[in-house]
Amino acid sequence: MSVDRLGGGSFQNIHVGKRTPVTRTTQFLEVFRTRTAHAQRSSFVWKRESPTQPAARLEERLSRMVMVQRSVSRVYLKCGRITSTALTRAGFEHFICSGLKNDTVSETFQLRHTVGNSPFPCRYIKIMPLQSWGPSFNFSIWFVELTGIDNWDIVKPCIEWFYSYREREAVRLCLKLIRQLNYQEAFDALQSRSNVLLEDPLLSKLHDLLVKRGNYEETELFMEQCATSGLFNTFIGEQEYRPVWRPIQPCETDVQPGMRGGHQMCMDPYTETIYLFGGWDGNQDLSDLWTYHVPTHKWTLIMRDTEVEGGPSARSCHKVCIDPDRRQIFTLGRYLDMLCRTPGNLKSDFYMYDIDSNSWTLISEDTGEMGGPQLIFDHQMSMDVEQRKIYVFGGRVLTPHTAITFEERSGTCGMALVGSSNSDPTFSGLYCYHVSTNTWTKLCDDCSRPSSPGFPTIRSRVGHSMLFHPGCRKLFVFAGQRSKEYLNDFFTYNVDTQEIQQISEGTKKEPCNIPAAGFTQRATIDPELNEIYVLSGLSKDKEKRDDNVQNSFWVYYIAQNKWSCIYRNENTGEHYWSKMQHLEPCPRFAHQLVYDPCNKVHYLFGGNPGRSCLPRLRLDDFWQLQLCRPSHEQILQKCKLFIRKHRFEELAVKDRMAALQYLQTSLSEIIDHEDSEQTKEFQLLASVLFQEQDEKETPLGAGHSVDESGCHHRRSQLFDQLIEFFPSFMSQPKANLIDLISL
Repeated sequence: MSVDRLGGGSFQNIHVGKRTPVTRTTQFLEVFRTRTAHAQRSSFVWKRESPTQPAARLEERLSRMVMVQRSVSRVYLKCGRITSTALTRAGFEHFICSGLKNDTVSETFQLRHTVGNSPFPCRYIKIMPLQSWGPSFNFSIWFVELTGIDNWDIVKPCIEWFYSYREREAVRLCLKLIRQLNYQEAFDALQSRSNVLLEDPLLSKLHDLLVKRGNYEETELFMEQCATSGLFNTFIGEQEYRPVWRPIQPCETDVQPGMRGGHQMCMDPYTETIYLFGGWDGNQDLSDLWTYHVPTHKWTLIMRDTEVEGGPSARSCHKVCIDPDRRQIFTLGRYLDMLCRTPGNLKSDFYMYDIDSNSWTLISEDTGEMGGPQLIFDHQMSMDVEQRKIYVFGGRVLTPHTAITFEERSGTCGMALVGSSNSDPTFSGLYCYHVSTNTWTKLCDDCSRPSSPGFPTIRSRVGHSMLFHPGCRKLFVFAGQRSKEYLNDFFTYNVDTQEIQQISEGTKKEPCNIPAAGFTQRATIDPELNEIYVLSGLSKDKEKRDDNVQNSFWVYYIAQNKWSCIYRNENTGEHYWSKMQHLEPCPRFAHQLVYDPCNKVHYLFGGNPGRSCLPRLRLDDFWQLQLCRPSHEQILQKCKLFIRKHRFEELAVKDRMAALQYLQTSLSEIIDHEDSEQTKEFQLLASVLFQEQDEKETPLGAGHSVDESGCHHRRSQLFDQLIEFFPSFMSQPKANLIDLISL
């Protein structure tokens, strides 16, 4: 379907209606539009109408609801998946590719709507369905609704700005080409007449030092000053993390926690102290409380039996959270064996540990009687320290009639999530505990229960991850398990507005570059960096029908809505892991991971290695994980290597003996000879001294000699390499004018 004529305005939302999923649906959605659309926020909202809606109403809705701008814009919609892509052909730009679910629920998709950090207007859209849900289905799009701004007083300045922006970028492309060809007089004339700067004056200074004057010593000093000024920060922040694991070995005389899984850990970042409580050692639940002080590398046993000290009994599959400001630790939930599930034991006790007084307080004997959750295990608990609220979501409710098999003990502590029961398992909803008032509030019911009036429903699960972001005031919930179903959906819950936003549905139709479905992932959050970290342990490959224990570490960039896998290994056998046991932790589940947001370090302890021949085996190893990016020193060393390598190649053309001496001294000292790749590259540089110069490969500028043009061209290539380390807003355009010439 193509929309060729629409009135003036600019859109924020696009609503597309579909028929019932039984008859006709659509699967793929792609969006293209030319860059003339203005909106404060652009998104698609898909709705279904009655199957009896007349076709005439489609045209009426398009003309009445679609409000777009008076310049050129086209949108292609393939019903299903939405992604961004580059300019496809003259005037058309691909915006999104995503999926429509096979249901009757309205859907909204966010669109990119800015260029040069400013909104842009649009006029036309084009919708192109590409694939249906099945071979027997036809495409069915009932209406498109664009919601946005059609106020001419707002749209007109955007059009004027956009035209000015295009002209300015066209001049910059011309300036870039003219300078590359070394037409200096033409460059100066165009820049003076147009008053358009090709780049930041700082980079123009770099071009003058390097390309025009060939002053390599001054160029190196210039790059040192830029590194000191923090101009490489943006580049460093865009690089992928590199994980560095380090085992933390205690002294022989020091005590440390024993082997366990299903324990709980939390960290006080102010004192750099890790707290460890409880767990399952393969034979029994534990009730010991430990601390690990990072600066002194020392474990301390605080309580051998917390129950004796007035605290909680031995337990596993519980959860803890810490209030570092008030130095308090809260713990809730536990797993009970079938034989221990008497009515008196099935109470959800709730404890608080005061760090300063080293004492426990029983807040509640049964949170269920106070309006909170019943006795649950494998739930998640997060704290809003500022408002002193604790959020508890999910977990399985323990009842006297639910049998859990020992062999399948998994989740957090190695206990079964798939039980032998005549009734379906009961999952807990979302609750909030206000510490100051000692009150519980139910926020959401589980979707399997009849919803109470005023309570939204949410799909509960066990073994999931839940993190609180104090900046955006949201809970981030990811993955988990519900009965026999492994989940990898991802959504947020706004604790102030109670709004639920689905980030990822976790369906097969979605991209595979997300963590695998499973219930043993461990997640942490850095609110300052807006990043979520997920260490995945046991995952289930549904295609192979086989459980595989593996490690993978993922980073979710909240602002970019992007996942990135920075580390992965495969369970390749005992021989491999015996060789790697001091370099990285073996794959496991039922482990615990905590994060120090001040020093940006993770700590991992214990877990279940998943060995079928030793089902009771648990681990007691302790690891530190640092996520490293290139440092300023490493970036500067790389820049100097580029500069000196180029200077050597330039010397090799003019004076080979001088080039040889430079290779053995100045270039050699900048090489990291412990790096095999750099060493090999350095050794190959000697072959440059014996190469014949091919003048035909050197591009010529008018009025310049072969040597001069070749030197200018090579220096320009080096300049292009160096400016990659600077922020894009400072640099010349990345596009090239000659690439626009069609063959």
